[in-house]
Amino acid sequence: MPTDVFLADCRARLAFDLLSNTWNAVVLWALREGPRRPVELREQIGGISSKVLTETLRRLQFNGLVARHDARPGVSYELTALGRTLLGPIDAIGAWAFEHGDEVVAAQESAEDTAGTVRR
Repeated sequence: MPTDVFLADCRARLAFDLLSNTWNAVVLWALREGPRRPVELREQIGGISSKVLTETLRRLQFNGLVARHDARPGVSYELTALGRTLLGPIDAIGAWAFEHGDEVVAAQESAEDTAGTVRR
């Protein structure tokens, strides 16, 4: 990997920007088993408003990760081949979080106790 991989206009930064949005990875993961209508996605994901889901789907579509299809009535969304390539990295991040999540929470709690402030 080149040493300048994280510079402002590099491809790695693009990937991190895509995954840094809270909902992008969640929506991509929810679409892994096939096409879904927005209402199905909201039920499956939980805790996401219609507005935020629509914005997320548009952003993912703009980046070529999700395809929108007219489906009477309404629309459905599915992963593109490019979108499917992110499932492995998302799964790896999820596995890391499962393995190390308690350590991160403990560190946050320790920092809060020490500093008396929240820095998340």
